[in-house]
Amino acid sequence: QVQLVESGGGLVQPGGSLTLSCTASRVTFSISAWGWYRQAPGKQRELVAVTTSSGGTEYTDSVKGRFTISRDNAKNTVYLQMSSLKPEDTAVYYCNLRGSSGYRTYVSWGQGTQVAVSS
Repeated sequence: QVQLVESGGGLVQPGGSLTLSCTASRVTFSISAWGWYRQAPGKQRELVAVTTSSGGTEYTDSVKGRFTISRDNAKNTVYLQMSSLKPEDTAVYYCNLRGSSGYRTYVSWGQGTQVAVSS
């Protein structure tokens, strides 16, 4: 089973920056997309950013211009660079991996990492 391990979360002041990392192990399929989701207390899970095998990226409107998703294919690692952080960015962030092997498809999730933006 694929394992996703996240790191990089923490406490940061408004306007600060953090970079999250997510590394996949035991990947036996072709990766088609990486995504970052977040869930704030009492709120629904939200898609933050996604990058596909074709190199395209998409962001939810609230983070455009502030967050950047990227990946290192050789390391099976995806990153989320976050800048100009706002209190409303406070949430547990989860990485997501999608891929396929033959007719099989795979979806995996990281354990979550807490990002707290507070003064």
